[in-house]
Amino acid sequence: MSEKKQHKKVEDSPFQVRLPLFLGLAVAVGILLGATLFQPSSNNPQGTARGYLKFREILSYIDREYVDTVNTERLSEFAINKMLEKLDPHSSYIPARDLSIARSYLESDFDGIGVEFNIFRDTLYVIAPLSGGPSEQVGIQAGDKILKVDGENIAGVHLSTETVFKKLRGPRGSKVNLTILRGHEPKPLQFTVTRRKIPSVSVDVGYMVDSKTGYIKVSRFSNGTYEEFKQKLSALKKQGLQRLILDLRDNPGGYLDHATRMADEFIAGNKKLVYTDGKGSKYDANYYAKVKGDFEQGELIVLINEGSASASEILAGALQDHDRALIVGRRSFGKGLVQVPIPLSDGSELRLTISRYYTPSGRSIQKPYNPDSTESYEMDLMNRYKHGEFFTQDSIKFNDSLKYKTSRGRIVYGGGGIMPDVFVPRDTTDNTTLLTELFQKNVLREYALEYYRAHRGELENTPLPRFLETFQVTDAMLQDLLKEAKRADIKVNNKDLKRSERTIRNNLKAFIARSRYEAMGFYPVLNENDPEFQRALGLFDRAKQISLGK
Repeated sequence: MSEKKQHKKVEDSPFQVRLPLFLGLAVAVGILLGATLFQPSSNNPQGTARGYLKFREILSYIDREYVDTVNTERLSEFAINKMLEKLDPHSSYIPARDLSIARSYLESDFDGIGVEFNIFRDTLYVIAPLSGGPSEQVGIQAGDKILKVDGENIAGVHLSTETVFKKLRGPRGSKVNLTILRGHEPKPLQFTVTRRKIPSVSVDVGYMVDSKTGYIKVSRFSNGTYEEFKQKLSALKKQGLQRLILDLRDNPGGYLDHATRMADEFIAGNKKLVYTDGKGSKYDANYYAKVKGDFEQGELIVLINEGSASASEILAGALQDHDRALIVGRRSFGKGLVQVPIPLSDGSELRLTISRYYTPSGRSIQKPYNPDSTESYEMDLMNRYKHGEFFTQDSIKFNDSLKYKTSRGRIVYGGGGIMPDVFVPRDTTDNTTLLTELFQKNVLREYALEYYRAHRGELENTPLPRFLETFQVTDAMLQDLLKEAKRADIKVNNKDLKRSERTIRNNLKAFIARSRYEAMGFYPVLNENDPEFQRALGLFDRAKQISLGK
């Protein structure tokens, strides 16, 4: 796994283990604060010194006198985490042993064997070998089950994603021996794969919906996101792009500078994009548009939801405040605290909140939190669901004191994420126990893989446009899928099937398309049944009116 130094400003994911927002200009300060020698605070030197000495004294007594042997290093880490919980929800401590995994989330590439995988029934399945990667080159195929890694059994041992990363990723040039079970092969197969750099895509797809409408999906802001986005945007412009849907749903954030550079592609002039404000002026910074962007004209719609956080909120907020885009979907997560990475002497890292960031109109998008009660903050999305916010806009209440105006005078609100201009409720009409279990037990994807393998020759000779237009999930395929569901102990009843059939067929076609055409086939099929995407297609006239100030 590659470990590039993270000295750019980035921000965290609400759903990962506190991957915070870094402030690049504070690296020198971070190194200073991480020095071995204790340095009292200039604000409260006596209080800080007393606290430091007290903690050291207690830890020494525990080590010398406590009745049982204690791992004092783990105990101190526990105390550090509890101390940080009293500050805010995003300040965090990362032990040296976990730092490479935490950093890998924001890496644009890593060293590994190059497979997309899924864990199903405590078994590691290859969803697809990455095109041109080392696994594809040695003949590993979609649907293969990895039973052993370097002779060690990994099936049926409470397998976790973290364990898979540790075993499959490694130094470039190193080799890993895999024992694989494939389809109807009578015996397991043995493969030796040489690890090398694997690109990790953060801009999932860019394609033309019709002759003038483009769609780009950005899943996170890693250190290659802006370049990936530029490539996708340039390709769409060559195909006649006149209006664009930018999908930031479930985008948990990442590097701030990649979000601001992307905003600069849409916003003309030298307008402010975001600013930060901290204690004093040390960490205050303003970010402005600088270059002539590739899409400063043309209708723009941005999709967000409750999973859109940090960098994605900054991008959506800048575009909304400058009336450049119509924001469609549901209220975003609400993460607006800035952290700096502070390397510590033992190789661990403190990520400390040092400022807040604000949209151009002055909005703080950080949702409220109580340092003495983290539970309400952590349960915020569940509480939104219970209060009906995902289903009706009327359930969302903003404080009038947090009212702001966009460049053209439209009212927007701060203090709790980005509220879309057009609310689209979460669609649960197709949700049933049947559909849930088909996903939970991976039956849909597994059936799609088997179908692809059985019809590979035919699919390989089918161009994507013809597949999208003509391929149908037949009744016979649906019945075969339901047989597999029953084998997986899923109860099938007609009521659930009737409600979920459209979604089942759509997802089955999408997974088959993914096996053959990767993301370029997957998203166009999935979006056919996506209520937010479909709603957006009918809102370009409104997006144009906003950009014209109407």
